[in-house]
Amino acid sequence: MSAESASSDLFSPEPAPPGRIRAFLRLVMIEHSVFALPFAYIAALTAMQRQSASVHWWQLLLVTVAMVGLRTFAMAANRIIDREIDARNPRTAGRELVTGAVSVRSAWTGALVAVVVFLGAAALLNPLCLALAPIAVIPMVVYPYGKRFTNFPHAILGVAQAMGPIGAWLAVTGKWSWDAVVLGLAVGVWIGGFDLIFGCQDVAADRAHGVKSVPARFGIPAALYGARAAHVVTTGLLVWYGLLTGAGVFWWIGLAIVAVAFLYEHSIVKPHDLSRLNRAFFTVNGFIGIALFVCALLDLLVRGLGA
Repeated sequence: MSAESASSDLFSPEPAPPGRIRAFLRLVMIEHSVFALPFAYIAALTAMQRQSASVHWWQLLLVTVAMVGLRTFAMAANRIIDREIDARNPRTAGRELVTGAVSVRSAWTGALVAVVVFLGAAALLNPLCLALAPIAVIPMVVYPYGKRFTNFPHAILGVAQAMGPIGAWLAVTGKWSWDAVVLGLAVGVWIGGFDLIFGCQDVAADRAHGVKSVPARFGIPAALYGARAAHVVTTGLLVWYGLLTGAGVFWWIGLAIVAVAFLYEHSIVKPHDLSRLNRAFFTVNGFIGIALFVCALLDLLVRGLGA
């Protein structure tokens, strides 16, 4: 083998075997895109119904690619930045970057690919999306650092998640919409609220290692009360969005389902009993997003949205 070819082999990217790709997808929990995508679709389809009363499938595909790309980047960056904190917490000590199932280099490679995919999708949508895309990346990186300097990192997560519906509306229309801002705020407050619940399981580890959060600083009961308040505000914002967009009966049915799901979620998590926290976090909140999307889609179809 020549010195030139050896040098080329040394510096050329190593192809990732299938097992490594699966490990990266586990690292970023790709299946949890279900939390954010339904609300981006609600915003995009509402904008399409207003603009032309027809679904633009290419735009919807690009919105999907952009959302998954940005979320994948955010999760990978989060895991990379938090890997030392994760190693000290028994709940997270089995994560792929801690165990070595995914290397830091591979995680950064995946994160960079994801952000390039996001920027590419934004560029294909419209110039405004491309211009604003770098701004959307900022809170994704700030969030994991938030727990090092503020007791309210959940609010930073809420801001990051609020951008999904706003960006989806911009993707379709190329114009700012306060209706989308209201929906974005609903999503941000909703996710910030259930992050308060999720953080309750790490109170002991967070306090021991100086990680900041509302549960660690103010206690589990205060965090759960905060989550309840956040979800009351979420419901109010969804009502406001329905009124702003002239929603019909299916939207209000969906909102009633969401309200019942919130009541159930808060009934199964108690300050002295967190045994069903994962059901509240993953199952109930996944159901909320899908149920509201299905009802919103039915409402838009009844109001004239066509394929």
